[in-house]
Amino acid sequence: MHDSGDDLSAHLDLASGMRPGREVQRVNVDFPVDLLRAIDREAKRIGVTRQAFIKLRIADTLTNSQ
Repeated sequence: MHDSGDDLSAHLDLASGMRPGREVQRVNVDFPVDLLRAIDREAKRIGVTRQAFIKLRIADTLTNSQ
């Protein structure tokens, strides 16, 4: 069906779908207020949320350090 271009959405349970290797674990991190303000400014400048910015910077740092 997929190869012929048929719509497969009726056969999927999107509510329980997961991406392998992308399980999430919540963590709490305390930041100094001045650092949070700087993070918020930079996140706003590039148009992402605070959380997205932090994840992007950590991922970039880990990728560049390997």
